[in-house]
Amino acid sequence: MTTYKDAGVDIQAGDRASRSAYEHAASTFASRKGMVGEPVLEHDGFGGLLNMGEYYLVQTDDGTGTKIDLAYEVGRFDTLGYDLLAMVVDDAVCTGAEVISVSNCIDVPKVEPQIIDALLKGLAEACTVQRVVIPAGEIAEVPGAVTRAVWSATAVGVVAKDRVMQPKTIKPGDAVITLRDSVARSNGFSLVRKILSDTHGKEWCNMEWRNGTTWGQILLTPSVIYHAAILSLIGRYGEKRAVDVKGIAHITGGGIPSKFRRILKATGFGATLTDLWEPHDAMKDLIALGSVQTEEAYRTWNMGNGMMIVVDERNVDESIALLKTQGIEAKRAGTITKDPTIVISAWDGAELRV
Repeated sequence: MTTYKDAGVDIQAGDRASRSAYEHAASTFASRKGMVGEPVLEHDGFGGLLNMGEYYLVQTDDGTGTKIDLAYEVGRFDTLGYDLLAMVVDDAVCTGAEVISVSNCIDVPKVEPQIIDALLKGLAEACTVQRVVIPAGEIAEVPGAVTRAVWSATAVGVVAKDRVMQPKTIKPGDAVITLRDSVARSNGFSLVRKILSDTHGKEWCNMEWRNGTTWGQILLTPSVIYHAAILSLIGRYGEKRAVDVKGIAHITGGGIPSKFRRILKATGFGATLTDLWEPHDAMKDLIALGSVQTEEAYRTWNMGNGMMIVVDERNVDESIALLKTQGIEAKRAGTITKDPTIVISAWDGAELRV
């Protein structure tokens, strides 16, 4: 049985560190009280909100994690820009914001122009589709500090004050819609690499997964970016809202138990999720190879469910239809319940109560 902790990642320690980091960050908020850019205190939010008078400026930060190590092993770098953009814009849109720009920083042991070119080419392509600009960036050559590139980004978005998501309006009986992901987002790759290196050795990324496709190739499948599709529901800045979305959760590290729980904390409600998307076959095979327990898998990966939104029952069909026009597969996953437990009907028949 392989766990995320076996791969060197301690989720509990990370959560404690995040709480501590936010407390230090929040200690700076009073310094801008009454000034433009005064922050909004929001624990466990998906982005930071700054008061700009008529609207909030929203900021989020993230990176590609160790998925970039896989890119080095395979020798392909043009898909990672999609993963990087997904991590930051799909967090920001959970607040109700339209992202307008991303900046990025690449730390490398040695500048290799062809790799930088491929990384930024992919990012620029992804940004253009989402109508996001790249106004700034940095390439830092830091030999000794890193052995391979570390790539991170900051997204900046805007949201009208009366358009900020209000999860406190969620009520029992509301519908939960799940948006389908591809293979794996930029989360949990330490566990992915641990399982496959234990099984196939150092050259695991070149080993065949299925039908002539290698493990490296299938796992480099880029993340689905939901930002523009979600905006078709809630509207870009200045547009009317098509659907009254009550809550949005980007399902990344920590899975549904951690990330979907964020939008339920305001009410203390739970959910019964009986019709989630199944994980990609590659993820199912990973779970089997590593003898990963079902609950551990759902607490590490999104298991095929990249984004979850909560709407009134009457808005389910319209929401799914609008998302489909944007190329996103979506379906009703379940219902909000008064009981605070999240009940997950797993793809393998197990019932998880988290």
